[in-house]
Order: sequence, then C-alpha cells, then structure tokens
Amino acid sequence: MDLSKDWYRSEFIQHELLEEHRVIETEFSFYDAIANGNLAYVEENCKNNTFTNPNGMGKLSENKLQNIRYHFVVTTAMITRYCVHAGMEQEKSYSLSDFYILKMDKCQTIEEISQLHHVMCLDFCKQMNILRNSQILSKPIVLCIDYIYSHIHYRITIAELAEYLNLSESYLSKLFHKEMGLPLSQYILNLKIEKAKNLLQFSDYNIIDIANYLSFSSQSHFIQVSQKKTGLTPHKYRTQHFRSNWEQVTP
Repeated sequence: MDLSKDWYRSEFIQHELLEEHRVIETEFSFYDAIANGNLAYVEENCKNNTFTNPNGMGKLSENKLQNIRYHFVVTTAMITRYCVHAGMEQEKSYSLSDFYILKMDKCQTIEEISQLHHVMCLDFCKQMNILRNSQILSKPIVLCIDYIYSHIHYRITIAELAEYLNLSESYLSKLFHKEMGLPLSQYILNLKIEKAKNLLQFSDYNIIDIANYLSFSSQSHFIQVSQKKTGLTPHKYRTQHFRSNWEQVTP
C-alpha cells in the first residue's frame, strides 16, 4: 500500500494552514512531572485544561470526540511508560493504563474524557509521589516486586523467586526484609489480601472463586487470613464496602 501521495498532500495542507503541534519539550515536561510525583505541576496543568486545548493539538480524527479519544490513549501510553521507567511495577502500570482506557471508552462527551484524564494523571502522579518518597530499592528487589505483582494469582514461593533472580533463598530473604521492612512471605500475603479486597469491593465474584484465583490453600484459609488482616470476614467486608468509592473512578 503506497500512501506517499496522501502523505505529501497532507503535509502540504498542514504547512499552508500553519498548523503546528505543541512543543515536544512541553509534553515531556508533563510526563516527567507525573513520573516524578510532582503533584503541584500536574494539578496546575489539569486546572488549565491543557489536555483539551485545541492550540497545537494534532488532528488524529475529523471527529472531535474521536480525536480526543485517540489523544487520551496516546497520553496514557506515554505516562505508563514514563512511570515504569521511573520505577513503578510494570504490571501495575499497565493495569492502570488498561483500566483508564476502558473507562474512557465508555465516555460520551469531551468533558467526560477531560475529567477522566485529570483523574488518571493525578492517580499515576500520586502513586509515583509515594514511590519517590519511599526508600530507594535495589534492582533485585524491584524485579522481585514486579514478579510478585505479575504472578499474584499463583502460589509464589521464595524458592521460585530466588531462582528467577538467580540468588540464594537466604540472601533474597535477608535483602527483602532489609529494604522492605517485612518478610517476603508477609509481603506476598499482604498483596494477595489487597487484591482480594478490590475483588470483594468492585466485583461480584463469589468468595470461593476469589480464594481460588489468588491461590489460597482453601476457602477457610482465605477467610482466616482476611479476617486477621482486615478485621472482617470476606463476606462482612463485601457487605460494608461493596462498590464504595465507585464514583471516584467513574465519570
């Protein structure tokens, strides 16, 4: 498929209309601000509605709503990669990206997409702010955390992690405890419970399915651990928290 003629024509029209894109350094500064957890900069950018400012905005579709949709996807993809590069767990970053793009897909107006864009940017920025203010982690521990996040629905053992990182089990356990302040097995269990809380709060999967999905040895074990960590059984937690704060992420 030869599109060269169409490209030259498009380039000529843009030059004739004096259409220029935003200075790329401006975009990079915004992505850097999010990756560095600079809340003041990001909040000011959102307050000024820079995202929907037509000046310098590339035309990705003749349809204005569709054009904003495409720009949302591009922005989210860039933020995701900047945050991964700055230390966010890869799977967590990509999961956030998928979540917000799917939310955007349900928006019906430019204003809804704009508001969701602000929520998305601030969400990434706040999480990076927390990460930046926490202890600097060594490369093995960053990779370890990333692996745990990616495989949280499996039964994860210290032996498996040590083999993945090419370290001894004892060295990995000591290093993890030193940098994270808690045993490796406890960190895995805590993350499983956080995932369980989200599923109990925002899904209608039954309790045994959640226990199986997160690879607890049994439903009773899941109930026991959940009650110890949250003070509530999974059933009571769902009763009290089901879809609470839903509106915070729903435009």
